[in-house]
Amino acid sequence: MRMAEIIKHDDGEVRIANISSERRKISVYLTKDVAAKPWQSWETAYPVDLIRKIINAKGPAVLCDEIRREEDPAYVQACLEKDIFGYLPPKSFVNKTLLDFGCGAGASTVILARKLTHTKIFGVDLEERWLSIARSRARFYGCSNVDFLCSPLGDQLPKDIGPFDYIVMSAVYEHLLPAERKRLLPQLWKQLKLDGVLFINQTPYRYFPFEGHTSRLPFLGYLPDRLALAYARRFSPRIGSRQSWSDLLRRGIRGADVGEILTLLRQNSSHPPVLLEPNQAGLQDRIDLWYAGYAVSIANKYPWAKPIQQFMKLLLKSIKFTTGLIVVPSLSLAIQKAKS
Repeated sequence: MRMAEIIKHDDGEVRIANISSERRKISVYLTKDVAAKPWQSWETAYPVDLIRKIINAKGPAVLCDEIRREEDPAYVQACLEKDIFGYLPPKSFVNKTLLDFGCGAGASTVILARKLTHTKIFGVDLEERWLSIARSRARFYGCSNVDFLCSPLGDQLPKDIGPFDYIVMSAVYEHLLPAERKRLLPQLWKQLKLDGVLFINQTPYRYFPFEGHTSRLPFLGYLPDRLALAYARRFSPRIGSRQSWSDLLRRGIRGADVGEILTLLRQNSSHPPVLLEPNQAGLQDRIDLWYAGYAVSIANKYPWAKPIQQFMKLLLKSIKFTTGLIVVPSLSLAIQKAKS
């Protein structure tokens, strides 16, 4: 292994050592730990210029996670393969158009572009500095079927794009404020072709008994806003005593529920939303979908969660059997735009 190249940052430094001509090891040292062992490490195929771009845009603390989102098959890819292809086979996307709204730095978009080489894909986000990373990722992989566009506002689409056969919102919906949800979803629905499908995935289910996304507190989703804020401030170590409710909504504390989403899509539209059920790759319902996709991603990050997830699947299947209700920690929905 050759001598490491060091990239310094106000928050620490990143040491990059070549393992081979195509692989390098990243070691992240935060400011307080520069003389100690690495805070995080990861082996990557990314070139140094792309690594440097991520550090400049997002800082060293999230560098390994940002790269893993695209490179680790058990992370975002595990979710997307089930959240999308659990509903429709890849052949359904041939010669179609797809919008990845809220694409961030392009991890999900590039994964889709490599999986769907005959699909024209557009990634849209509000932050141009993140889109610069996304474009560099696409160039690195030689993805010629993807374009990235900057949105004027978080709840608006760029002008003169669409319509699309498919629209994807991955880990986006929960971060929209209530007013933004009301404005954005009808816009996206309008840009979706007839018989097209809107995918909303990796979004916490608001009424799951444990709010694990933001506060990690039980039963918070059932409380009215004022009580939920007081509860979170008092008992969640992840939330400060001065955190505003608007800040917590932006962080995703309210998640979403199916009824809310379908109601927004019905507004001012003559084309009703039809909730599809996953039926590909042996999946029978959204419980199977959660367990095969999002749960895999979580267990990859927190291995201790796997036995808990196994128990949860049995419990959730029992609830469905006795009540007919599908309750999952995270929503992964496919909603088709019907003709009438």
